[in-house]
Amino acid sequence: MNWLLPRLLAGVLAMAAGGVAGFMIGAPMQSPTLSVLVGGACAVAVVAVLDTLRGYRLMNWLRGAQDRQAPRDTGFWGELGYRVERSIRIREQGMSQERTRLAQFLSAIEASPNGVLLLDENDQIEWCNTVAADHFGLDPQRDRRQRVTNLVRAPDFVAYLQQGRFDDAVTFPNPRRHGTLSVLVRGYGDGMKLVLSQDITDRERNEAMRRDFVANVSHEIRTPLTVLSGFIETMNNLPLTEAERKRVLTLMAQQTKRMQTLVSDLLTLAQLEGSPRPTADRWVALGPLLTQVEAEARALSGGRHQIGVSGVADVQIAGAQAELHSAVTNLMNNAVRYTPEGGRIDLGFRLLADGTAEVAVADTGPGIAREHLPRLTERFYRVDGSRSRDTGGTGLGLSIVKHVVQRHGGELDIQSEPGQGSTFRLRFPAARVRCQAAPAPQSAEAGAA
Repeated sequence: MNWLLPRLLAGVLAMAAGGVAGFMIGAPMQSPTLSVLVGGACAVAVVAVLDTLRGYRLMNWLRGAQDRQAPRDTGFWGELGYRVERSIRIREQGMSQERTRLAQFLSAIEASPNGVLLLDENDQIEWCNTVAADHFGLDPQRDRRQRVTNLVRAPDFVAYLQQGRFDDAVTFPNPRRHGTLSVLVRGYGDGMKLVLSQDITDRERNEAMRRDFVANVSHEIRTPLTVLSGFIETMNNLPLTEAERKRVLTLMAQQTKRMQTLVSDLLTLAQLEGSPRPTADRWVALGPLLTQVEAEARALSGGRHQIGVSGVADVQIAGAQAELHSAVTNLMNNAVRYTPEGGRIDLGFRLLADGTAEVAVADTGPGIAREHLPRLTERFYRVDGSRSRDTGGTGLGLSIVKHVVQRHGGELDIQSEPGQGSTFRLRFPAARVRCQAAPAPQSAEAGAA
């Protein structure tokens, strides 16, 4: 209120000055009173005009964008302009902070791995993040203010939204691709809805794989247990000759060994999946390892196959020796089991031009049809189940091989054609390979031994 007193004083002084001037002018004309009144009125009018001009400047500034400074007049209008400008700047600062917080909040939602969709009370789209747009096939800009049920026509989703009972999530096929979406709706504000979507395709696939795995393990273990139980009952209830008894004991030993192998492979897989990756500072000499695997394969073959090793040099691979030995042994054992008698099995090594190391197992077996190749590394997957069981396979060997090579940063490549044999290649990255007296690098097109 520091403008009030100066403003009153200015009006009084202007009136007094105008009255004095009027008196001095009107005295010779013998009308001093009228002259005083006219002079005071004129002075007040001048003050009012000046005051109006100041107010007009402030009004022009208020009508504009207020991006410039308010008129810096003295007195009432100056203080009014200052206070109005200050109020506007404070409001703009508050709105800027709110916009920043809103942008940060929306940015955080945008970074969410789940879809977020905001609906108004009429189920019209207020906002959605990129994930939700991908899940429902929406355009975040074009589809704004559109009714969501006009764009997402999945019957389960429409019925769920219309029923208004959102205690549990609803699942339905992804409208854009093969897979499944899980959608949960939560109400907020005045009839508004928050729609949360999640792609559960991988989770359902993993759950299905878990169920299949449990079922397969149960079946694989139940079969030899049933055989053992039958043989034990036979030996208890029937008189057997010495030859029959030996035959039964031999079959029981085979089934026991099969169960032991299965349990051992399961434990190996569990250990591979539950342990950290092998470090890159422990080096395994590849030559002695392949020599040991060759000897084991010859013992398993019993002279029924031609087995050769080529390309082994003073090469080392960074990783876990037990895992590498398990991977190569599984490949060689498979080759021995499935290659007919008299066939050839080659265990080869080569160093490629980019420093990549490759261990390959090639056989002259019956080969594998192309449609089976992508699924060979699945647990318990067999091209011919009865034949695999006859040869003692558990269906886990190639799954172990794949886990081992991936844990060492490499990859498993399988090439096979019916009647042409098969070749399994383990490729290890150059960062995990070192050699002192390496063979001359071969091109990637060169065939493995």
